Amino acid sequence: MTASPDPQDGNPAEAIEPMNAALSEWAARSAADSTALIDRFEELGYAVRGKSEDEIAEILRRPPTGPRRT
Repeated sequence: MTASPDPQDGNPAEAIEPMNAALSEWAARSAADSTALIDRFEELGYAVRGKSEDEIAEILRRPPTGPRRT
């Protein structure tokens, strides 16, 4: 039986990409039911308002495209 590699033993970027994908999917599912979360993502510069869950997940996988609003 082979143990799973420790992300700290290799390239940290390899561990970040799958984690970011999982978190963006979770956040998209959460945002689909939360106006407050949509508002927060918009404040952070992510144009997610009016988007589907799949579109939100894709948007969240990338850096924000708009300016951060306060």
